[in-house]
Amino acid sequence: MWWAALSWQVCFGFDHLSHQKLLGFLIFITYFLVLLGSGTNICIIVTDRRLHTPMYLLICNLAVVDIMFTTSTSPTMISVLLAEVKTISYYSCISRMYIYHLGDIEECLALSLMALDRTIAISTPLRYHSILTNPRLFLLITATWLIGLGVMGVLTAQADSLPYCQPIIRYVFCDYPAMVRAACVNPEPYWMLPTILGLWLIGAQFIFILLSYVNLIYTVLRLPNNESRVQVFNTCICHIIVVSCYFAPKLVSVLLTRIGVRLNLTERNALLIMATLLPSLINPTVYCLKTKEIRKRLVQILSRKRTAVMK
Repeated sequence: MWWAALSWQVCFGFDHLSHQKLLGFLIFITYFLVLLGSGTNICIIVTDRRLHTPMYLLICNLAVVDIMFTTSTSPTMISVLLAEVKTISYYSCISRMYIYHLGDIEECLALSLMALDRTIAISTPLRYHSILTNPRLFLLITATWLIGLGVMGVLTAQADSLPYCQPIIRYVFCDYPAMVRAACVNPEPYWMLPTILGLWLIGAQFIFILLSYVNLIYTVLRLPNNESRVQVFNTCICHIIVVSCYFAPKLVSVLLTRIGVRLNLTERNALLIMATLLPSLINPTVYCLKTKEIRKRLVQILSRKRTAVMK
């Protein structure tokens, strides 16, 4: 593999932009906020034993995924746009590709587990703690990670087997489509596996989450009073926002492709950046602001620090 020793030229997808420094600064700020928000959620949940329940453990798992997902792409884009470093080793590129798609898979599966959690909690509240115990939840989370690691092992092996005669990444970071298009092969045969994976993620998982909310709506409508309905809706609103932020860019991309709209490089890259950074930015913000226990714990920590500083 002689190409493995080469320095790859990366992120040529930014070359046509006139305000690269501004975009790099915005990506840097977004990445910083993702690390701050997700790191805060993880620290609060891990250090407070009262929050060691299935719902908060799922939020913690999602925060870990968000950090991994954005870290696989943001440093590459920041180095290109701000530091103007446009080279990367082959092994670094393919490893970031692996982590990026693993994060994408885990984000989707984490949202599916959270939909399952809300469905059980609202449909069978009296049996919730006996059905979804912490050990069972750990098994489910472990299973999602094993699925992601296995699927990405196959996808990465396929990308690693390709011959690369012109190691140039023409998009905004290292992902599977960019690496396939950098290879000296006809890319069409290599889209089958990611297409199947996409159908499973966007199709099966999204339909599962959608059906879970149809069930939740049916359950809410059967509640005896408006106060109970509002309480249940407030419980689910966080997850609805998070799911929308994750699936919306993907569904827009699929819809535009199906109706024959061809996106130019700028539009495609913008959609890709939004699909990567927006969910990871919104997730910790939503759960910090909308989840009472996390918000209360955060206020307590900030109040203690403020008191200590004043003393």
